[in-house]
Amino acid sequence: MLTQETIDLIKSTVPVLEVHGKEITTTFYQMMFDNHPELLNIFNHANQREGKQPTALANAVYAAAAHIDHLEDILPVVKQIGHKHRALNILPEHYPIVGENLLAAIQKVLGDAATPAILDAWAQAYGVIADAFIGVEAEMYREAEAAPGGWRGFRSFVVDRKIKESAVITSFYLKPQDGGAISEYLPGQYITVRVKPDDQNYTHIRHYSLSAAPGGDCYRISVKREGSVEGKSEGVVSTYLHDRINEGDILEISAPAGSFTLDMEKTMPLVLISGGVGLTPMVSMLETVLKEQPERKVTFIHAAVNGEVHAMKEHIKQLDASHPQLKSYVCYEKPAAGDVCDKTGFIDLSWLRETASLESDFYFCGPLPFMRAVHQALNDWDVPAERIHYEFFGPADTL
Repeated sequence: MLTQETIDLIKSTVPVLEVHGKEITTTFYQMMFDNHPELLNIFNHANQREGKQPTALANAVYAAAAHIDHLEDILPVVKQIGHKHRALNILPEHYPIVGENLLAAIQKVLGDAATPAILDAWAQAYGVIADAFIGVEAEMYREAEAAPGGWRGFRSFVVDRKIKESAVITSFYLKPQDGGAISEYLPGQYITVRVKPDDQNYTHIRHYSLSAAPGGDCYRISVKREGSVEGKSEGVVSTYLHDRINEGDILEISAPAGSFTLDMEKTMPLVLISGGVGLTPMVSMLETVLKEQPERKVTFIHAAVNGEVHAMKEHIKQLDASHPQLKSYVCYEKPAAGDVCDKTGFIDLSWLRETASLESDFYFCGPLPFMRAVHQALNDWDVPAERIHYEFFGPADTL
């Protein structure tokens, strides 16, 4: 337990973290990787390079400081991060390394303002926060290993099928190399792939949403080749999977994880909204609800740049044609010649009002600008917060 004096000291640093948090976390990662380069086998290098991971950590540290006297308030965030840590195989011995370098970064950035009393308070607070994560993750490891077909760490899977879904998205069907059973998952969850391309010094790990309903004998992930449209540098892992991994090849996978899952206890109308490769968890949710809740009304809305990059469109058309409770819609930002869609441009509130019911449960996923626009539209429509669900691909951000 933290003393009131320690709590007061931590809370007094909240304004400082609001100003210097990103600088502290950027410095922290630089110091940690200099001192422990082996951790580059775990962390996403692209997120580091683009500043996404330092920003996410800064937000998490800020939230922990602001709620240091009621850490239970941020337990949902702890669990969400815990899922990713378990999937990455983060272990208890990693936490002292993080703590040591975080305190060193605070001291380096704040200088004399980081008094011995403040650093001691943060050391105590970090110990409490780390224990919370370690406890949550220990239970997650136990559950993943104890589940029928479950396992701990990484397991070898064979690429049974590789299917091109669009100009930029390819699906991989994965079966365990040992021929054993596979762990069940909830619609919306992801698996984690670890690869070591020949031209890379470190292993690279990525989370990919499962893009099919649970209950089969394999896992399906549908991977976008990153950088192929936006002009960004190509994604190391997505390019490797698209160009180098073929049917019969082996991939290392950790067991399904994730807290962004479809609530099957509800029976109200369901609206699934996706942008680009954000359709992967939405397709899993759609297939599941059609199979397990055949009376539940579903609206499926997908946004893409055009038909060339629109994955699984024929599959969704077939589901729409064979399930009267489903209505699907397509929005193309810049339709190409011959493209057929229900809306041109971007999803907006006036169109949502025409296609969906306000009395629905809303789930959405896609690029950050898309998610911010959808979130703003739902707020403007006065959809209650408890009926708005979303997930970021990559480090958590703000909408």
